Amino acid sequence: MRTFTNVKDLGDLKAAIAEAMEVKKNRFGYKKLGENKTALLVFFNSSLRTRLSTQKAAMNLGMNTMVLDINQGAWKLETERGVVMDGDKSEHLLEAVPVMGNFCDIIGVRSFARFEDKKFDYEETILNQFIRLSGKPVFSMESGTVHPLQAFADLITIEEYKKKDRPKVVLTWAPHPRALPQAVPNSFADFMNEADVEFVITHPHGYELAPQFARNAKVEYDQDKALAGADFVYAKNWAAYADPNYGKILSKDMSWTVTTEKMALTNNAYFMHCLPVRRNMIVTDDVIESPQSLVIQEAANREISAQVVIKRILESL
Repeated sequence: MRTFTNVKDLGDLKAAIAEAMEVKKNRFGYKKLGENKTALLVFFNSSLRTRLSTQKAAMNLGMNTMVLDINQGAWKLETERGVVMDGDKSEHLLEAVPVMGNFCDIIGVRSFARFEDKKFDYEETILNQFIRLSGKPVFSMESGTVHPLQAFADLITIEEYKKKDRPKVVLTWAPHPRALPQAVPNSFADFMNEADVEFVITHPHGYELAPQFARNAKVEYDQDKALAGADFVYAKNWAAYADPNYGKILSKDMSWTVTTEKMALTNNAYFMHCLPVRRNMIVTDDVIESPQSLVIQEAANREISAQVVIKRILESL
């Protein structure tokens, strides 16, 4: 595996899950793979779980790790060609990326959607520059449109906690004070559409995800109907995708907050969220603190999803 940006990169999903379970039992069993190899983790945006889990996963595999925070201790980077660089950006990504490739064996990149240019975001301009110019395998640690390490960890968590072979999984939009990217819901939908689950997406009108991610998932605009009989409830905010409202907040309707009353509509469902979470906007205190909340377990599984991906990349070198 040379790149990891979507569910298809994993190939057989059941085999990937089985591998994840094996890695979880024996995290240090593959240290020889990473011996004398270096992972460079490049962050254009803030991180807690992604930084810690990915670095830990690489270390489990015996790798050296280097973390580069763009704009914090490194030169500010220009990302677009044709720009007269007379502002605060001292170096261009077109030179910086090949230089980075000289010092590592694999590269992880985290760069959020800017909501300035939909084409720039959805063409994955920054991530693809790393793939094209670095000469090294590249994996997404969240990019303009996807967060596959998170979605893979979510799937691992569902597999661990499901109580029936084909659970009902509901992705529900929830209110938020800021406009958030579609990366997490996009990747969650990408993975759930390939998994053996009944998958439903619920959100207000105007919050439809890009068709390549939503695919054939059932879309229900009535949250209560969507939640009925759910086994897992995944709450997440995202800004509008469709033009002319790309990147905009269309609603802050607090009736979409996941509450105890909402969870009572489900089949005693587990609650899921990628974190960080705005309490009492996305979800109430009592729900996220309940025994049915899996947010900490999901976060822990970020180490496992990252380790499977890095392991497979190392095996391909």
